[in-house]
Amino acid sequence: MIELLKKYKAFFIGLLIIVPAFIILDYLNFLNIPRDQPVEVIVITAFWALVIALPIHNYQYLKRKKKAVIGITSLFVLLFFTVLYDSYMKLPDNPITFISLMIFWFGLAYFLVPNFIKKYWKFIVFLYTPLLIYFLYLRLFSGDLEAYLKVKEETPFYIFFLPIPVFFVLWIFEQWKWVQELKKEKSKTELALLKTQINPHFFFNTLNNLYALTVKNSPQAPEVILKLSDMMRYTIYDGEKEKVKISEEIEYLNNYIELHKIRYKKSVEITFNHNIDTTYNVPPLLYIILLENAFKHGIETLTEKAFIHIDLYEDANFIYFDIENNFDASEINNSKGIGLQNLKRRLSLLYNQQHELNISSQKNIYKTQLKTPKHA
Repeated sequence: MIELLKKYKAFFIGLLIIVPAFIILDYLNFLNIPRDQPVEVIVITAFWALVIALPIHNYQYLKRKKKAVIGITSLFVLLFFTVLYDSYMKLPDNPITFISLMIFWFGLAYFLVPNFIKKYWKFIVFLYTPLLIYFLYLRLFSGDLEAYLKVKEETPFYIFFLPIPVFFVLWIFEQWKWVQELKKEKSKTELALLKTQINPHFFFNTLNNLYALTVKNSPQAPEVILKLSDMMRYTIYDGEKEKVKISEEIEYLNNYIELHKIRYKKSVEITFNHNIDTTYNVPPLLYIILLENAFKHGIETLTEKAFIHIDLYEDANFIYFDIENNFDASEINNSKGIGLQNLKRRLSLLYNQQHELNISSQKNIYKTQLKTPKHA
């Protein structure tokens, strides 16, 4: 909301200009502000504030658009001659003046907010055509001038200005929608960037291991190639999707675990239990950072009795990913890994604080639980 107010501060500048101007003109008797018609005064004040605000708001646009400047200048020339004509004729509510002023205002709006006018021109015509016909009927066909003025006193003429705040609110709504779309696009861009930041060191390490296996003619080499190929395909292609089946995410994690097992020559206990409906959809590459950290800061720091226990399960509303691993307490790494920061930012964008990420460390045991809503 603050961003919206900053973006459209021109309207408040318009109010700061028009309100003192009206007060001064009324004090000098160049303008008669009716004290008994507050609604009409507010509507007209807001309207003129908007008229002043639009050129201020579109200043950069007008600098680039010579045709728009020429068009607006022509409209103000029309306004000038209309005021002269109206002063010369001295006819109350002169129909020609009324129509000329409508041409001026709609022309000005068209040059300053063309997309809005093009989008809502049918709605504008729908609202203003009956009002114009009603005015012309009262002015030209309801009798002589005295009869018209009597009808005018009994008719709430501010109805002719009521569409103005309606369109103003509609315009503000359009701008609000634009800001929301901009935020949404920004979030999508950030998510895409965050996905590409998944640590690539695993793939390079696996390629090095694969090279060693091929040199030794190990029978494990084809299996490693197949699993690495599946993981790369999933990362590159499925990683671009908004959602994937959780069964695919499970397969990806299993491949990651199996490839790591091939690396280690020491005793490692790794369990991965998944008691969950595998048809659920989840964002891709959601759990890999937590699993990477368990290997990087757990198994790789220990020479024996290393373990990682993983549980993926559900309740009525949430999906849980629990991971527990031991580590060498003498090799504490106080640096804040980019992977975990990456995950926290991504979770915030995906779930808007509907998730929970709990991390705890006790003695040489590290526990993490990620809780995400099923239907986000």
